[in-house]
Order: sequence, then structure tokens, then C-alpha cells
Amino acid sequence: MDIVSETTSHGVREQVGTIVGSHGVIPLALWTPEGITSSRLVMIGHGASGHKMEAYVLATARRFVRKYGCAVVAIDGPVHGDRVGGSFDTTTNFMQFGQRWSSDATMTDVMANEWSETLDAVLASGEVTSDARVAYWGLSMGTIFGLPFVASEPRVEAAVLGLMGTTGPTQQRLSDDAQRLRIPILFLVQWEDELIDRDAALNLFTQIGSSDKTLLATPGSHTQVTAENFHRTVDFLMDRLSNAVEVAK
Repeated sequence: MDIVSETTSHGVREQVGTIVGSHGVIPLALWTPEGITSSRLVMIGHGASGHKMEAYVLATARRFVRKYGCAVVAIDGPVHGDRVGGSFDTTTNFMQFGQRWSSDATMTDVMANEWSETLDAVLASGEVTSDARVAYWGLSMGTIFGLPFVASEPRVEAAVLGLMGTTGPTQQRLSDDAQRLRIPILFLVQWEDELIDRDAALNLFTQIGSSDKTLLATPGSHTQVTAENFHRTVDFLMDRLSNAVEVAK
């Protein structure tokens, strides 16, 4: 990893940098507990129009680190963040993603591969134990890419997915990969989601092949996931990775 900045605050060490993958440079951020080599790692995929350092990613990552001593890594998605010169124009990024999603049939496989390459790099970095247990967290676009990644990556042991359904250009891929899942899954649905049809979201949950799967459906629009539900996602993953020893906040 090529680290370009590093800070530590309230027990959380934050490193921002890149790795070089088979398809080019992958911008990433890594959060680890200060003075601890964690044996657990969560990979966070952000939503469309966002980036690896947006507010809810930061808050969720820091909660994993401070509450459970867990390491967290996030990468920028296609046409987002540092892949497009650090552009944070949410409207433009959202539109560009939609165009790319519709026109680039290779995008899902490339992102799944980049997530695996990111996992390889973090496990080899010495920042976590080489046999760290791994989970994935990703909503909306984080599910568009994260679900296929999780379905293809045997090292991932549990996942939080949601705010997505059997819809869009890769809906068949999502359905097929959902049926391949066998790991514990917590799936979030916003009941008044204006972007993802409720029936399509419930259908994707139904397609998930895991015997341990939980649907968390709450009122609100696409972006109105409550802080309580974010906290539930953290606790779910740490519970499913097991042996989660809580550390001081």
C-alpha cells in the first residue's frame, strides 16, 4: 500500500492511500485501532454519488474500531472519489455511474476483483493479522458490487447488504449471485425508498440462499437509514464473526 496521509484520533488510526490492482490504481482508506493488530476486518462499499470518506462511512468505520477493535477498509467505486480526481459532485457522480452501469458489462467483475485485491493487500500489510476474519458492509451501490464480490470471495464470512433489489442493468446478475450466498446476511430495506421498488428489494432478499438471513425493514426514504440501524449492522457483523470482545470506547 502507498499511504499518502495518516492521522490518529481518539484511538482510531486512519490511513489514506492507494494500491495498484490488475485494472489500475485503487484508492482506499484504512481504519485500525491504535496500538492493536486486529484479527477482524470489515470492508465497506459506499453508495452511488458518494466516496470512501463520506460521513456515514467514517462514522460506521470508527464505530467498528472503537467499539470492537476491528479494522475497516473502504475503496472508491467507479467514477467516484479519487478515481475522478476527488470529485464530490454528487449529481454528476450519480449520473455518470448510471451511464456506466448501463453500458459497461465488465464493471461488476472488475469491482469484485478489485475488492479481492484490496483484501489481499490489507491482509499482507501487517495492519491486521494475516488470518483476520472478514466481513463486508455495503448498501445501495455497495450492494450492486458487494453482493457479487461476497458471492465469489470465500474469505468473507458475513455481510450487510440492502437498499437494492432485482432492478437495473445487472438485476439478473444480482439475483443469480444472491442465490449463491451461504453466509449470514443482514439485509436493509427502506419502506418508502424512492429509488428502489419495495417489491424488487423484497424479491432480492428472497433470492438470498443463506439459511441465516435477516430482513431489517424500516420506514423512510432511500437515505433515511437511522443511526440505530447503522449500529445494528455493526453489531450483527461482529456477532456473526463471533468471539467479538468489546473494547473500551
